[in-house]
Order: sequence, then structure tokens, then C-alpha cells
Amino acid sequence: MSGREQAKQIIDKLPEYKIESILLFLKGIQFDDDIEDDLYCQKLYEDYLNNPDPDKHNTITIEELAAREGINL
Repeated sequence: MSGREQAKQIIDKLPEYKIESILLFLKGIQFDDDIEDDLYCQKLYEDYLNNPDPDKHNTITIEELAAREGINL
């Protein structure tokens, strides 16, 4: 039996008032994941801004990228 199935069985046996607490907990975990994602993206952005490489602003067209990756557009 998977962990998800075990958790569902446990939740099914809980009284309704305890379900509210579990929901708050689960939503908190989801909220923490969203915060971690935002912090990771912010770190990537800051790393880009602080990168001293003068070529960091060079771009290529979508066609060039496709050709480089072997994709026919």
C-alpha cells in the first residue's frame, strides 16, 4: 500500500474537526513549497544580475536555437 493510500485511510477515520487541522497543515506545506520556488527563482535572477560575464546579454533567435538543438520549425 502506498503512502498516499495509507494517508487516505487515516484521514477517513478522523473526525471532521481534526480534518480542518490537517488541511491547514497541508496548505502550509504547499505554501512553503511556493515560497521555496520563489526564493530559488529570485536567486537565479540575482546570480544573473551579478554575473560579470560581458556576454550574458547576447541572444539568439528561436530559429538559431532550434537549429542548434536539431529541431525543424
